[in-house]
Amino acid sequence: MALNYIWISFFVIAFIIAFCKLVFLGDTEAFKLLVDGIFDSSKSSVMDIALPLVGAMAFWLGIMRIGEKAGAINFLSRIVGPFFHRLFPEVPKNHPAAGSMMMNFSANLLGLDNAATPLGLKAMESLQTLNEDKETASNPQIMFMVLHASGLTILPISIIAQRAIMHSKDPSDIFIPCIIATYVAALVGLLVVAVKQKINLWDKVIIGWLLGLTSFIALLVAYLTLFLNKQQISDFSKVASNLMLFSIPVIFIVGGFFKKVNVFEAFIEGAKGSFDISVRIIPYLVAMLVAIGIFRTSGALMYIGLGFKWIFSHFNMDTRFTEVLPIALMRPLSGSGARAMMLDNMKVFGVDSFVGHLSSVLYGAADSSFYIAALYFGSVGVKKLRYAIPAALISDLAGVIAAIFVGYLFFG
Repeated sequence: MALNYIWISFFVIAFIIAFCKLVFLGDTEAFKLLVDGIFDSSKSSVMDIALPLVGAMAFWLGIMRIGEKAGAINFLSRIVGPFFHRLFPEVPKNHPAAGSMMMNFSANLLGLDNAATPLGLKAMESLQTLNEDKETASNPQIMFMVLHASGLTILPISIIAQRAIMHSKDPSDIFIPCIIATYVAALVGLLVVAVKQKINLWDKVIIGWLLGLTSFIALLVAYLTLFLNKQQISDFSKVASNLMLFSIPVIFIVGGFFKKVNVFEAFIEGAKGSFDISVRIIPYLVAMLVAIGIFRTSGALMYIGLGFKWIFSHFNMDTRFTEVLPIALMRPLSGSGARAMMLDNMKVFGVDSFVGHLSSVLYGAADSSFYIAALYFGSVGVKKLRYAIPAALISDLAGVIAAIFVGYLFFG
């Protein structure tokens, strides 16, 4: 229901702003821009997102099918089973969905969005098999979507690469702030959903895993900062993530061979479903991305950003962070839109300026919650999302606040 009201508000707000521009400012192009935005967003939803996703989907669904037949997915499910069974109590022990979710989270941690998306769709499909009400999001699906949308990553490769392209003196200096901000977002998202679903957060297994993950991230950060220089950190990010990603299909294929699995036929069997999934998500993508597109084109985000800047200017405080608030508002709506804003801030203020640094951290602090909700739930035909969107937005807000704090701490 929340998504329904949000979707309606995008159109109504865009119309009101365009109407005011026409009547009070004499802007005769206002409605033309909105109409052009509808056609551009409709086209890009299909041609730039849904159809290109078929190839990546085919490959990773094929690899996942090999992993299932070789027993690798069940093996992963057993490893994370004790922890996942408590976070996802409605998912049976050793269910393949646990392994699929683990694969998705691993790709996210490595900053590999192209791999994370098809793996996430596979996980959502597995969770849908356990869903009794096929049109309503289940508790496990909501927990999975919110954790995925939090954007937790330990290797923000794309942001570091973009900063290097922009000739930053130290492209990897946002490495640690990004880890901290995304971890806060993920932790808050987990806590919000866990409280709503009445999950026992004081369970010793949950506490043990959370402390273990926190310790791992802290030790990784300490190792990188104490023993590696900036160039070595950048190289480590690129090599480790791509090495680990390529190792997954190799391990699955070799494991399938030793398990006497016809890996080629298994790959083809798994890959066949990619086109159906990609076609199935098109209506949801078009609906959401068109609404987001006209909302952005209307200038609504710019006016909201100016409003925040005006409000904070009345307090005796540093208001430099208000320059990046449009990114915070755009990020849950559109990853490409937020990325464009980040690059624009880097050009205007300088890639190594405070605003340039904070823009990078803020962009990496969360993911495109509305896009992910439309993509993941749309792929399995779920129409009622319950509290998934509000929980994801709370997680995004926590990531934004954390990003601003660490931005001032590291670069202020």
